[in-house]
Amino acid sequence: MRDIKIPEQRHPEKAHRSDNAQPKKPHWIRVKAPDGEGYRETHRIMREHKLVTVCEEAGCPNAGECWNQGHATMMIMGDTCTRACSFCNIATGKPPEELDPFEPGRVADAVQKLGLNHVVITSVDRDDVQDGGAAHFAQTIRAIRHRSPGTTIEILTPDFLHCDPGVLQVVVDAKPDVFNHNLETVPGLYPAVRPGARYFHSLRLLQRVKEMDPSIFTKSGIMVGLGETREQVRQVMDDMRAADVDFLTIGQYLQPTPKHHAVDRFVTPDEFAAYEKAAFGKGFLMVSATPLTRSSYHAGDDFARLSAARQERLGA
Repeated sequence: MRDIKIPEQRHPEKAHRSDNAQPKKPHWIRVKAPDGEGYRETHRIMREHKLVTVCEEAGCPNAGECWNQGHATMMIMGDTCTRACSFCNIATGKPPEELDPFEPGRVADAVQKLGLNHVVITSVDRDDVQDGGAAHFAQTIRAIRHRSPGTTIEILTPDFLHCDPGVLQVVVDAKPDVFNHNLETVPGLYPAVRPGARYFHSLRLLQRVKEMDPSIFTKSGIMVGLGETREQVRQVMDDMRAADVDFLTIGQYLQPTPKHHAVDRFVTPDEFAAYEKAAFGKGFLMVSATPLTRSSYHAGDDFARLSAARQERLGA
């Protein structure tokens, strides 16, 4: 039996690669080990409902802070991804099971028990499923709406690259409040960092969401420190704005294991502040650019700011 807790079995496609050095993290990146009563209660609810979280699977540095506040990003459709991105710590390979039809209900129950005002739902890539999991996302959104009608819902979806283009409408029709799909990096690094994806397909996906339902906020994020240049990052910003993306996140790439893509450099807080200023200047409604920024970090507070920014712009 495969044990995805063992690195060699978690990422079998990376096992043959030579190790990349893992440089010491600078002081602005270090965080405390997760602990606390809120953290333990969130952990209990996740295990009780047999739910997977991207916080754990991807080794998020903010898990302790978020879980202490009862915020966990639930990852639906299993714990094994059919892609093999060089930056990601989620287990890869052929998923051992079909989609669980009872999972949307368990997610909705957990959201209700946690008392969340805003929830982020993400997933692994499931290229083995005909619609890429689009219907499963829609069912999860509807289940949360039924149990917690006052909760705003943010989804972080795969790219549905190998699916009929019409599956995106299934997700949009379920009316999430925020549709997030991460571009992850600059297009020139896709062959090394995100080989199973296509930059312009992902960009067009975000644009199509806005065309289908302009009321849905769109969001995307990239990592820096992978080997990109500042000019390439600014070009991605321009591409996102051309696709009418509302919200941009930029965070530091952290190398999960020696077998993963090497950290090219640690971007300083001042550089992140410059990226944030540039992005707001290009017209994004909301920007989060810090070393520890992740897609769902402070998502609830950011959603409130995002909504306020839209209202201010509409009133201007």
